Parts: sequence; structure tokens; C-alpha cells
Amino acid sequence: MLAAFSASAWIFCTIAASAAQTARNATQRDLVRALGPAGATHVRFLFSLPFIGALFAVQTLALGLTPPDMSWKTIAWIAAGGGSQALATGLMLAAMRERSFVVITAYTKIEPVVIALLGAAFLGETMSPAATAAVFVATAGVLLISWPAKSAAHVGAALGWKPAVLGLSGGVLFALSATSYRGALLDMGDGSAMMKATSALVVGQSIQCALILAWLATFDRPCIGAIARDWRRSLFAGSMGALASQLWLMAFSLANAAAVRTLALIEVPMALIVTRRVFKQGASLREYFGMALILGGIVLLLNG
Repeated sequence: MLAAFSASAWIFCTIAASAAQTARNATQRDLVRALGPAGATHVRFLFSLPFIGALFAVQTLALGLTPPDMSWKTIAWIAAGGGSQALATGLMLAAMRERSFVVITAYTKIEPVVIALLGAAFLGETMSPAATAAVFVATAGVLLISWPAKSAAHVGAALGWKPAVLGLSGGVLFALSATSYRGALLDMGDGSAMMKATSALVVGQSIQCALILAWLATFDRPCIGAIARDWRRSLFAGSMGALASQLWLMAFSLANAAAVRTLALIEVPMALIVTRRVFKQGASLREYFGMALILGGIVLLLNG
């Protein structure tokens, strides 16, 4: 029984991470109005680091877990993962200013396909014929929902394509982040999945926060005050971000990143619920069909 649970632990981590990430994205999307895309992006990292730090202290001091050894290669993987994650979050939030929450979430779900390609290139993972077919199916779905509506074309093709480009670019960078963190976790060797995940996050988010604070202090000091004034919602976004990141990295420690992100497509229907109930937005039939193609392609990738 325990062995079966351990083998399935990545599934529970992934589903819980998807739920926490949906809550975090919705809160950040709402913060864009007050803080702008950049400010809402910074919140996710600045307010999650204290939670990650507290978790690290509990694991090391209270539970007696030993942090894994980290080489310079491990730290480089983590830095690449953290940097691409921060940029991807900013692009996603910028896209959400112009298109439906659920549609932009779907755009970023090209991520598992890109992870499969990056895994083959950087982690030595090979793609089966079924996985290759999945790339084409999922890409067709992404192109379908990315194609601008006629009304958008009348006011300029760039207006229709802008959120698609932002969302898809964010998806590619999220894939790079997941692959980089997966590389870091593999480089740490055996050990507690929870401890490895927390250690990677402490290093990664410390780097992110240091860069963000240096940037704000130099170029955008008013944003610091705006973030401080909206600390209640920012704190919730940070807590959900910390929870999601911890669970994602635990899942990456236990399973292939492409498989994890494939199951994470459960976030799309979660985003649809949020879109309908909170933001009162909808999606077209064409966009729903595109999401179905993406889902079919990613499921094929998982089973390939």
C-alpha cells in the first residue's frame, strides 16, 4: 500500500500544484490592474520566499533533514530555471491583460511539448514515434486557438497576435524553467524529494528576489511602495506560489518533467472554472476545440 502511494506521489503533487498555481495566477491577474504586469510578477517571488525559507527551517531544524550537496552545475541549472520562470510569469500576465484567463492558460500549455524537446536535447531523453505525433497534434491545437478572430484582424493583425505571442513565449520559457529545475534535481542525486525541492527553491528564489529588488531600487522605486500597499493580496499570491513551486519540484524529483506537465493540463479546466465564476469571461467554440487538441496531443505524449 505504502509502495503504491509512493509510486503515485507525483500525481498527487501535480494535481495539488495545479490547484495552487491556478489560485496564484488568478490573484496575480487581478493584481495587474493595480501594479501592472511587472509589479504583479515581482509579488509572486518576493512574497513567496519567506514561506519557502520557513519551510526550509522546519525541515532542517525541526525534522533534522540534511540539505543536498550542490555543485556549481546544480546552481547554474537553478539560476536558469529561476530566471526563465520569472520572465515567463511576466509574459503570461501581460497576455492576460488582453485575452481570457483560460485561453492564456491554454497558450502556456504548449509547455509539455517543449519540455519533451528540451529533455531530449539537454537531459538525454528520447522521443518515441507516438511522442513525435503528439507534438504535431498539440501544436495544431495551439495554432487553432492562437489564430486571431476576424474582429481583431480588422483593427490590425498585431492586436490579435500579441497575446498569443506573449502567451506562447511564456509557455516556452516555463518549459525551459521546468527542464532546468529537473536537471538541478537530478544533479543532486538521491535523497528526500521534499528536501531537494525546498533547497532548490531557496537558492532559486533568493537569486530571483535579489535581482528583482536591485532592479526596482534602481529603475522603479514607486513599484516597491505599490507592492507594499497591496500586501494582503500579495501575501496570498506569494503563499500559493510557494506551495505550487514546492509541489512542482517534488513532482519533478519523482517523475519525468514531461509527464508531470502533461498531467498538469488539469489546470486548463480549473482555469475555465475561474474564468466563468470570477472574471465572467468565456472562450469561443474554436478555442475550446483547440484546447481539446492540445489535451489529446499531451495525453498521447504521456502514453508514448
